[in-house]
Amino acid sequence: MTTTPWTTRLAALAAISIAAAAAAQAHGTNPLAEKVRAANSRFESVAAATAEGYAPIPCASGITGGAMGIHYVNGAYLKDDAVDVAKPEAVMYEPMANGSLKLVAVEYITSKGPASLEGQLFNFNSAPNRYGLGPFYELHVWAWKHNPTGAFADMNPNVSCEAMKGM
Repeated sequence: MTTTPWTTRLAALAAISIAAAAAAQAHGTNPLAEKVRAANSRFESVAAATAEGYAPIPCASGITGGAMGIHYVNGAYLKDDAVDVAKPEAVMYEPMANGSLKLVAVEYITSKGPASLEGQLFNFNSAPNRYGLGPFYELHVWAWKHNPTGAFADMNPNVSCEAMKGM
């Protein structure tokens, strides 16, 4: 089989594109995560979340390690089933050893599905589930803390609820 300069260039361009996408993921950059961070950076202050109607639920840890952190949930957004990048249903914080909370991610939740945000598909959770909710679709976006298992994974091995044990 003979390759032409055009096909060689096309193959090289494809390889560069794949490498660039892999490098962006490795460095924690993701277009949706960037958009989420820009739309929700006000939540770096827990006071901003509570002022907008978010209330905490306990820190969620994974069975095999890692955690999601403390979710501050907005009940009104949870009920409306709308998906809006600037109005996540939950804002997630990691408890720190000094007692502060550090913004790490947000979560979008809807019972309407299949759901997606900017082309990223949500995960489906059937009922019964550990949250006591009916079946729902959810999408975590780790926009403030790198997640080596992916920007949209549920648990982050770099997040811990350990600081909550002494409280």
